[in-house]
Amino acid sequence: MNADDLRALQTPIKDRYRVDPASAVITLRASGRAGEGITCRVDTGRALVEAGLHPATGGDGLAACSGDMLLEALVACAGVTLKAVATALGIALRDARVEAEGDLDFRGTLGVDKEAPVGFRAIRLRFTLDTDAGADQIATLLKLTERYCVVYQTLAKPALLATSHEVGPVAG
Repeated sequence: MNADDLRALQTPIKDRYRVDPASAVITLRASGRAGEGITCRVDTGRALVEAGLHPATGGDGLAACSGDMLLEALVACAGVTLKAVATALGIALRDARVEAEGDLDFRGTLGVDKEAPVGFRAIRLRFTLDTDAGADQIATLLKLTERYCVVYQTLAKPALLATSHEVGPVAG
């Protein structure tokens, strides 16, 4: 796909959102169901993923770790956004690698130390780009990738988060 193809694809969508801003607000959904042992089966729409405890918290390493899944979502979103921005700017990428790593202190997760944070204390996102683009183009590419990556922005500026519950039989 080139910049013209991308513009042709996105222009009618952008026009609709300009005329009807409410049509741009879409609710994405995910669901999971308690699995065997200490797992949760998550239907991704493409596959069924069974998430479980990380080995550092007693897991056997056979089930996906939700912390890994968070980093994978960041890499996926940043990679797609990088490609879309590069395409829109006409920057040729022969190849690109996106890597994320995050530091966790599992003492917080396990309640061993009430002062230890629960969750990532730091996340690093790294891009390795095979391109002939100049430094200014690369800086713009990375700045716009950060700006338009949904997962990056959600982590950088957390969304309002709420929980609720129901008691009764589980449907489906």
